[in-house]
Amino acid sequence: MMDPTTDNAGNTGDPGTARASLEALRAEIAKAVVGQDPAVTGLVVALLCRGHVLLEGVPGVAKTLLVRALASALELDTKRVQFTPDLMPSDVTGSLVYDTRTAEFSFQPGPVFTNLLLADEINRTPPKTQSSLLEAMEERQVTVDGIPRPLPEPFLVAATQNPVEYEGTYPLPEAQLDRFLLKLTIPLPSRQDEINVLTRHAEGFNPRDLRAAGVRPVAGPADLEAARAAVAKTTVSPEITAYVVDICRATRESPSLTLGVSPRGATALLATARAWAWLTGRDYVIPDDVKALALPTLRHRVQLRPEAEMEGVTADSVINAILAHVPVPR
Repeated sequence: MMDPTTDNAGNTGDPGTARASLEALRAEIAKAVVGQDPAVTGLVVALLCRGHVLLEGVPGVAKTLLVRALASALELDTKRVQFTPDLMPSDVTGSLVYDTRTAEFSFQPGPVFTNLLLADEINRTPPKTQSSLLEAMEERQVTVDGIPRPLPEPFLVAATQNPVEYEGTYPLPEAQLDRFLLKLTIPLPSRQDEINVLTRHAEGFNPRDLRAAGVRPVAGPADLEAARAAVAKTTVSPEITAYVVDICRATRESPSLTLGVSPRGATALLATARAWAWLTGRDYVIPDDVKALALPTLRHRVQLRPEAEMEGVTADSVINAILAHVPVPR
């Protein structure tokens, strides 16, 4: 009989073991994806914070491969939805199906009933279908025919999108963007990284067969639960809390923004900084933890003024300027 404190990856749920297992994710994912350590870190932070991740980048920078590699390195159930213009909300959440044998309707779960949902090219589908994920992401349940149906735990949505200036896309509304804990931008690889990618393909790497690439499960649900419990015990001083609030309030006063960070965004920044502190081996949060996670946590929660956008100002540049001016606690 299996010990209930041990998951399928062979780990015991001990906080120290959990940290080592989550750190091992980097090595496993690196077998399939080259040079995307910040994005890998963001995905791990989201898992620790019970949050969701939006990955944005031009086509061909391994956004989907990154999520698939993460799924292969975790002992979690995973499903993928390819978002298209004709996708219906019921294609994601599930629907009632009439059974001719029993003359009754029964609920057929959609792909959202999983641990890790890959929402591929989420901005290729109309807002009606995009919004079908709102309840799932926030409440971790789906209501069909007036009956709420809980989703499995853990549950994470990893959505990919191409930049909105490309044709045939539907920009995500602010309400849905705010449901994502992090927005990670996937850049084009450096020259050396691109050489490494081509070398791997020349040697026979098949991105559709991650098992052949050697990606194996190194963490599971017990590791996540132990890690989350340890993150919850990470100390946050009153000075750090005030620092997070000051940063978020400064976005609301910025002349370059029409929309600043809400209190939900401030809570998210505190949570991600806490998770990052634990991952780096500390049981307390320092200002550098807040700075490290400020961009991915806040960039999608602010809205630029049109005139600022025309002048080449970006959300990242505004947040960086705020980080440079808000006094850092000692």
